Amino acid sequence: MDTMELLDDVAFAKALLAKKTLSNADLVFTLRNLLKMKYYPVAVKFFFDQKELDEFKKTADYKVSAHPFTFCHYLAASRQRGDILLSPEKGLGCTNAKFIFGWKEKDEGEIKSHLKYAKDMKQAEKIVDIKKRLPKNLLAYATAPLHKAPYKPDVIHGMSDVLQAYHLGNDWSAAMNIMPFEMTMTMNSSACHGVTAVFVDHKPNITPMCSGSYTAGKTEQGEINWIWPGDQLEPTVRWLLERTVRDGGSSFPRTGETYPGFNMCKLCPFLVWHKPTKE
Repeated sequence: MDTMELLDDVAFAKALLAKKTLSNADLVFTLRNLLKMKYYPVAVKFFFDQKELDEFKKTADYKVSAHPFTFCHYLAASRQRGDILLSPEKGLGCTNAKFIFGWKEKDEGEIKSHLKYAKDMKQAEKIVDIKKRLPKNLLAYATAPLHKAPYKPDVIHGMSDVLQAYHLGNDWSAAMNIMPFEMTMTMNSSACHGVTAVFVDHKPNITPMCSGSYTAGKTEQGEINWIWPGDQLEPTVRWLLERTVRDGGSSFPRTGETYPGFNMCKLCPFLVWHKPTKE
């Protein structure tokens, strides 16, 4: 392993682009190396077929929860500990997520849980009604760090700072030639509804966390969600590599710099370094 090549953005990008296809590990390492992301992207799989679920149980090295936990907690364990996790309905302890995943119908309790965002019950019900939902025959879901996922992910959930997510959104728009990048925020259910909406609509989203995520320990440093269809992260990252070769680095707005954003008075012409002139 040539660590100097890994630390040379252009050489690193050229080496990966020489490959016909990028592996999930390539995607994870590129996001860490070029966009300086901290956490593993999480591959989310929804099981609607019993044979597929049985095969996963037979072949995968996975864990189940000791108690019912929120969907956010599953994401956190895969994101930070690298766990491969499986949850049937009984492993999910969040009623909002159960509603989104089709494991629970709308009821008064679900509406009341959204009253804190609304003017009245009628508006709270509207908040619930606009949310996308999975088909009702979901058997279980799995979460795993992308590079270790023993399945093809339906959705990839990541967390990063806002500037890193901005870079990723720009790269998706350029790679897919779809503009503008449209972001959607719902009141509550940002992670569970976030992955569900991306699964249903097959387009990515960047959206804030839920109101209680920071204090509940599900968010580490006030990050934002970026959520991608499982088959659209590879072309996004491939373009990130291509423009790194073209420009010399991944950064916006200081094109060609190695650190995304290079947050130093933006494009101030005073802050310039140059090679010494000959006397």
